[in-house]
Amino acid sequence: MSGLRRRLRSERGAELVETALTLPLILLVVIGIIEFGFVFQKYEVITNAAREGARILVLPAFDPDDAVTRVNQYLTASGLNPMLATVPTPDDPAETDLGGTCIWTVTVNVSYPHDAPFLAGIGRYFGSTFGTFTLNASSTMRTEGAAGSCTP
Repeated sequence: MSGLRRRLRSERGAELVETALTLPLILLVVIGIIEFGFVFQKYEVITNAAREGARILVLPAFDPDDAVTRVNQYLTASGLNPMLATVPTPDDPAETDLGGTCIWTVTVNVSYPHDAPFLAGIGRYFGSTFGTFTLNASSTMRTEGAAGSCTP
């Protein structure tokens, strides 16, 4: 009987049970960090692409088609597929009143879909769908034209 008591009080194998319980949680956190890194990288690329488009559009010698072309070139150079991006043709410059002084600004918007491959597989086990979500970026810049007074 004393041998059975000794075996029941023994802590042999406790580390294995603890590892089996914590390893899935640790892997989930690591995969979440990796997935966030991919999302953040794509977000930074489309934000910079919108900036590049706005930078081109504020120059007097360029038109909205040139801005869209520059956005697509930036996406291609960054390794993203410009065919997946949504880049609406930028509107004409907008009037902005800065306390009596008027400036003209242009805005370029970029949308890009992102798949969550790691988390989508894990989410299926819990009845959740992470699927595809859209990253949006916008950049507004002041035009090179002269300032004036805003129209009322």
